[in-house]
Amino acid sequence: MLAGLAAVAIVAASLTVVLGGAGALCSTREPVLVSVAAAVDVAPAVMEAAGRFNDTKASVGGRCVLIQVTEQPPATVLRTLIGDRAGVLRERPDGWIADSSAWIRLARQRGASSLPAGESVVATSPLVFATRQSLARRFSVGNTEMNWRMVFPSTARGRLTPTDGEPDVVRVPDPSLAGAGIATVAAARDVVGTGPEADKALTAFVRWAQAGSAPDYRSMLAAVDDRTFWQRPVVIVPEQSVWNHNQRPSADPVVALHPREGTIDLDYPYVVTATDPVVAEASTAFADWLTGPEAQQIVRRAGFRSGDGEEGPLSPGPLLPTAAPKVRTSVTPQDIDEALRAWSRLAPPTNILVLADTSKHMAEPLKGSTRVQVALEAARIGLQLFPVSTHMGLWEFAGGLGQVRGYRELVGLGPINEPESGQVVRRSRLEEATATVTAHPGRASSLYDAVLSGFRRVSGEYREEMNNTLLVITSGKDDGKGISRERLVDTLRREWRPDRPVQIIVIAFGSGVDRAALGEITAATNGSLHEAQRPDEIIDVFLAALARRLCHPTCKPPA
Repeated sequence: MLAGLAAVAIVAASLTVVLGGAGALCSTREPVLVSVAAAVDVAPAVMEAAGRFNDTKASVGGRCVLIQVTEQPPATVLRTLIGDRAGVLRERPDGWIADSSAWIRLARQRGASSLPAGESVVATSPLVFATRQSLARRFSVGNTEMNWRMVFPSTARGRLTPTDGEPDVVRVPDPSLAGAGIATVAAARDVVGTGPEADKALTAFVRWAQAGSAPDYRSMLAAVDDRTFWQRPVVIVPEQSVWNHNQRPSADPVVALHPREGTIDLDYPYVVTATDPVVAEASTAFADWLTGPEAQQIVRRAGFRSGDGEEGPLSPGPLLPTAAPKVRTSVTPQDIDEALRAWSRLAPPTNILVLADTSKHMAEPLKGSTRVQVALEAARIGLQLFPVSTHMGLWEFAGGLGQVRGYRELVGLGPINEPESGQVVRRSRLEEATATVTAHPGRASSLYDAVLSGFRRVSGEYREEMNNTLLVITSGKDDGKGISRERLVDTLRREWRPDRPVQIIVIAFGSGVDRAALGEITAATNGSLHEAQRPDEIIDVFLAALARRLCHPTCKPPA
């Protein structure tokens, strides 16, 4: 439906532009046609402004200028400008209005060096936390202020599920598609700072944001009204999108709330992208006109703030904050660019094979249970951190399993949300396996053999678009009946490829862990070794391991 509406809007805009008041002037000489790609939320206002501009009969070199505006996601325009072949526009636009200057900087960094400096800011809109009016009152009664730490999952706050007095989800726009998502990543990084603990927190945010991210602001706000899944939803969107959403009557409208630490302003910059000098001059003329009083009235009437941020929306209504937002000045453009790079490292899905030690060592007691029970309970908790885009498999290993191979495949490596065979998806099979697998008291540990076989399996099913990992949950011992440690380490060093890196992460449970041996094994693949005693430690361990993506494959060994 949204695609159909967008198509109608584009056609209507084209008719307005081509058949507007400039038609008589253009009848005797070919006009200068300027195509402008505008972000989804600002496009309707820019379309109206284009019609007004065309009526002014502006000219360049004696030829009238006609502006045609289409609604285009920033990521699509970016790919077009840097010369990608997939997911691009049929023709390069002559002007581009993104929903954040971050897109312009990213385009220049990725090779669109012909973009001129000095883009014009057409409009601004601060990021707000939006929720239903009834929920805003509920949060207020519970003294719950909107704040940037809400973007982190409850696991980062030391609990598996949120309390009743806080949002059960804070949905974030997909940073690979929307400027508000990029700014939210920057705010999250700014809140937690830097260092290992901050990297883990940022990793938790990214994993959580992936599960609830949406491609555009319209669908996010529609989800706030949908009560079938989330009970206490909050979304982070530009203030203007709340204004636009509330143009439709509702018994429980959406309210825009400012975060207490200060927010980030989205700017809507116009950059000239035309390569033809005459068209570039015409595109520049439209950019200049958009910053003038008539165009600024149009964008403010559409719920935006002025380009300089000094004037608020016209007729904002009671559901937008009347006070000017406090801006989080500690977030600089450089911070936003760095946050986008961090997201690009943390966000790609995972291709992960899990090896579960079920040897006699895992039958030993630990914290009132057995090691294997603690380890597999940890795996069930850790499973929650992996989104539907994950590929995952599960093996158990102990001496003599799998007809002397030393391991047995329980769930084959593949898409977690698809069945390996039959009707049951892998995630359900993984949850069942982690609840039912037990240790084999009479079997030795075939740790080294299993690690080599698992490493080769992930290497053989390597996914270019994913982070490829072998996760080993073990007692940390090998009983010396298979490949030696020295031969294993030497083989890993020879077979590990920096252009197709497979990272080995080992989580060892209990005492008696052979740290020296496991350290050598993980170091051979630039992986990491972690020790745990309780199931709830798995969250911290997983986040620490996943945070290494920020430096992989050049990470230093963990302390």
